[in-house]
Amino acid sequence: MSEKTLILNSKQISQRLNRLAWQVYEQCSDEKEIIFAGIGKNGFALAGRIAKLVESISSVQVRVTRIELNKEFPLSHPIDIEVSSEECKDKAILVVDDVSNSGKTLMYGVKPFLEFPVKSVHTLVLVDRDHNRYPVKTNFVGLSLATTMQEHISVVLGDEDAVTLE
Repeated sequence: MSEKTLILNSKQISQRLNRLAWQVYEQCSDEKEIIFAGIGKNGFALAGRIAKLVESISSVQVRVTRIELNKEFPLSHPIDIEVSSEECKDKAILVVDDVSNSGKTLMYGVKPFLEFPVKSVHTLVLVDRDHNRYPVKTNFVGLSLATTMQEHISVVLGDEDAVTLE
């Protein structure tokens, strides 16, 4: 059984999300609307939280949508997003995930928007492990963490938020 080390507790996660919301607002303050597109369960939950925070500190309209893809084998199933090309026209898109390991999930999460007439696409993660093997840059990062490839980062969102390392 592997030992878990607490990296971020609920309060620290909340503080990071507040800081990320301000960074997003500063970068996108001239936007009329930002579409927060969360990858999978945790990415969608984080996108919703950050969207609410941005909405509370600005007049920018926000919309939250989900991106469903197979994180291990992204080419095995179609990537499903809940917005149309027309809904994204001239909008800022923010693709959100909980952890970036190699950049693969973010790259495939961004992929559908490359075929849409969007104004811009940015990426946001709560934890960036910086093991980049794919040409995608994380624009907004809650925590950069140096880990080995054998270690695992776990993000739990719910009653007691936590980020742990095993």
